[in-house]
Amino acid sequence: MSVRIYVASSWRNARQPAVVAALRGAGHEVYDFRHPAPGNDGFHWSDVDPAWQAWNGERFINALNHPVAVAGYGLDKAALDWCQACVLVLPSGRSAHLEAGYAIGQGKPTAILLEEKQEPELMYKLTDILVPNVNSLLAWAQALPEVRAS
Repeated sequence: MSVRIYVASSWRNARQPAVVAALRGAGHEVYDFRHPAPGNDGFHWSDVDPAWQAWNGERFINALNHPVAVAGYGLDKAALDWCQACVLVLPSGRSAHLEAGYAIGQGKPTAILLEEKQEPELMYKLTDILVPNVNSLLAWAQALPEVRAS
């Protein structure tokens, strides 16, 4: 049975595409923030302003209302509402952690993939499972329909 999965991670995480591919290869529907829709290569702050890294708080707040930011947020938020489960692929940044927290708050099964050394985080106990590798993640995702059916 296929599960709709939101993969939260970072643009800097080189393993994220392989995790998306593995979940899709196992038959799941997966939202990929790097390619959220056909012909869309995902949201980049540099599309709002090439000098985004020099922003102060006020410029950042204003940029959240830029049409590019609004559209990128809309795609990600709709996918979070669409998904049945969430996977946080570490290492990742603040947005991915907020996405996983939103999924947890919605009562959606959430896993964290810890394939490399990470700084310990107590609040990761909020998730359903921490997995050390993709095979363990696939086994968890495969069991999700059974969990929901019972």
